[in-house]
Amino acid sequence: MSMAVVGLLAGMALGFAGYFGGFGAFVLVAALGAIGFVAGRFLDGDLEPGDFFRSRTRGSDRDRRR
Repeated sequence: MSMAVVGLLAGMALGFAGYFGGFGAFVLVAALGAIGFVAGRFLDGDLEPGDFFRSRTRGSDRDRRR
């Protein structure tokens, strides 16, 4: 399934939730969709739990301190 079709289906689901359930349902469907997307990336092996918890390296800050 192409990403365009996936985007179309996600947009339609959000549209139905917003129309029939109001703004709260729209936000709930969007949040659960984002959680499902991240979970799917974990299961595919594209993400690892450490990707969210690694500290950022500040190379420019270290260079200025020298």
